[in-house]
Parts: sequence; structure tokens; C-alpha cells
Amino acid sequence: MMKKLIAVLCSFLILFTLMSAGKKQEEALAASSYILIESNTKTVLEEYNSSKRLNAGYLNKLMALLIIAEDIASGEYTLDTELTASQSVSGIKGSVVWLEPGDKMNVEELLKSVIIGNANDALSVLAERSSGSVDEFVMQMNSRAFDLGLRNTAYFSLYGYYDEREYTTAYDIAIICSELSKYDFLQPYFKTWRDFVRNGTVELVNENTLSRTYQYHAGFKAVHSEESGYCIAECGKNESGTAFISVVLGAESDDDSFKKAKQLINSGFSNYKVTDSYFPDEMFKPIRVKNGEESAVEPILAKQGNIVVPKGTTSLRIICVFPEYLNAPIKKGQKIGTAAFFNGKKIVFETDVIVKNDVKKISFGFILKKMLLNMVK
Repeated sequence: MMKKLIAVLCSFLILFTLMSAGKKQEEALAASSYILIESNTKTVLEEYNSSKRLNAGYLNKLMALLIIAEDIASGEYTLDTELTASQSVSGIKGSVVWLEPGDKMNVEELLKSVIIGNANDALSVLAERSSGSVDEFVMQMNSRAFDLGLRNTAYFSLYGYYDEREYTTAYDIAIICSELSKYDFLQPYFKTWRDFVRNGTVELVNENTLSRTYQYHAGFKAVHSEESGYCIAECGKNESGTAFISVVLGAESDDDSFKKAKQLINSGFSNYKVTDSYFPDEMFKPIRVKNGEESAVEPILAKQGNIVVPKGTTSLRIICVFPEYLNAPIKKGQKIGTAAFFNGKKIVFETDVIVKNDVKKISFGFILKKMLLNMVK
């Protein structure tokens, strides 16, 4: 009897373990893809299918907002600039603030309407101001994606209406968000859960409930549609200014998307730290120069900056690759190799190795001058 009881108990424990493992796997796969990056360095910290091409629906607006923010920052127009709605707002479907052709709103209220209320008519007005037409603006969205190196993103709609030709990835959206986070004047709108425009007659409610429930919330967008599921791009920033960005695509419910986005960002704060990649140039030995007016030149790192490593990391391994000697002429800033910072087997920072000074190629005049100086001595 005891043996039978033990066998039953073991079977139950095995079944429970399998069920628990299945539940964990189901939780991990509650979305089609997700990613976590550190905002400043764009370091990928966690991901699942982050390069898988998917439809992200209304998250298209993040690229549109990036272009508009860049135009404002460059002085093309200001938050106070008043814009007039054209015929393009007629018949726009989806979320709107009920603009009619000829209606006027300033850029600040239009931005609020897009960021908080997801308003398509307000976005149409802004797009026309930036590019002249909605179609031209969509072309600009694709051009900007190309400039950012986003080769897995293609836009066919300004608003995020479903188009089977359209695709993007969690990684690409995270990079767009990293760029968006540079524009501090957008943050008040991204952080707002509820507001009013058009003299208080139109209420805006943010679909991203993290804007009112998550203490680290610093911005971006939550959306859903039948085709794309529940999607969110979320930024969390702590008191020290460290910021992490999570993107979740294709979740089965808004609870799943919000939960996963928070989980990823909390993991960033709990498990990673931002530190400096400082490496003294004096650690490099001079490199021999052949046929030059100088016999050697100093190598230096092209740039040094912040890197993201797991908490508890005390040292990094640095591997530099450059030649034993160089042939003149050599230009200041000329790339001669690379330097990579490793945490274990993972590269956490990489930069070029360049030369500190010019070195001219040896000439007959230089040789003659040297000979005369030696004769004088």
C-alpha cells in the first residue's frame, strides 16, 4: 500500500512539474515577439523572435511621431504653430478628434491628440505640414527607417490600417523608440493618461494604462487590432535616469502585453547596470611606421561611452586588433583596427581604433634636411 501511495505521489509530482513547466513556457510565449533594450546604448538585453517580421498596426505612429519631432526640433515649426485641416481629414476612420476641413489646431494639441488619443485626423494634419501630403509622408517614413538601418520595416499606411504588405519587428520598433526618447518635449504627452483638446470638448484617453499605473513609465504607446493582436512599446526610467525600452508584439490580451512589458523593464532595472567603457589611451603601445617622417604613431580609441552589463560584473576583457606596423602617409583619425569589450563571451561595446596624429610620407627634401642637420651637429 505504501509503495502504491509513493508511486501515485511521484506521478502527481511529475505531472505537476510538467504542468508548471508548460505554464511557464506558455507565459513566455504569450506574445509573438518581444525585446528589451537599454535606451541610450540600444544594447539588446532580452528578446524572443525580435527580428521576426510582423504587423504592428497603430505602432506605425511611432515612426510618424519621430519625423514630426525631428521637424519641430530643427525649427520647421513650433508647438504653437497653428495648422489648418485640409480635405484629407474627411472620412478618416478609426480614432479621431472630429476635425473638419478648415478647422484649426496648434501643433501641441495635434500632438496630444495623436499620442494620447491615437487620432488619425490630427496625424494627417501634421503629416501634411511636414511633407506636403500623406503619401509623401509615408515615403518619408520608409526613408527614415532606411537611414536608421531598419531593414525589416516597410510602411504603406500613415495611420496603421492593416495592409498585408506591411511589416516591422520588435527590434526595429525599439530602435525607433530609442530615437524618440531623445525629444524631452514629447514626454509630458507620453506620460498623460487623460486630457482634453478643442476647448475641452474632446476627451483623450490613453490606451496605455501603464501611463497611470506604472511608477517608471516614461512613454510610448499601446495599441490593438484584430490582425496584429495587442502590441505595446514601453519606456521605463528610474530616478538616476537609466531607461529601458520594451516592445511586445502580438500578445493575446492587453493584460498579457502590459504584464510582459513591465516584466521586461523591471528585469532591466533588477539585473543590469550602465557603466563606463573607459580605457586609457596610454595602455596602447605606439605602432611602428614605415617610410614616414615619424618612426611611430599613437593608436587611440575612436570613442568611449556607456555600456550595459549584468549587475555584479567587476571586470571586462578587451581585445584590440590592429597591425604591427603602418605605411606612411597616415591621416589623423584614420581607422587602423577595432577594439571590443567582452563580458564573458558576449560583446558589450565595440569601437574603432584610430591614429592620434598625421604622419607624412618621407620625401627627398625631408632626407636632405635631416642630412644637413646632422652635418651641422
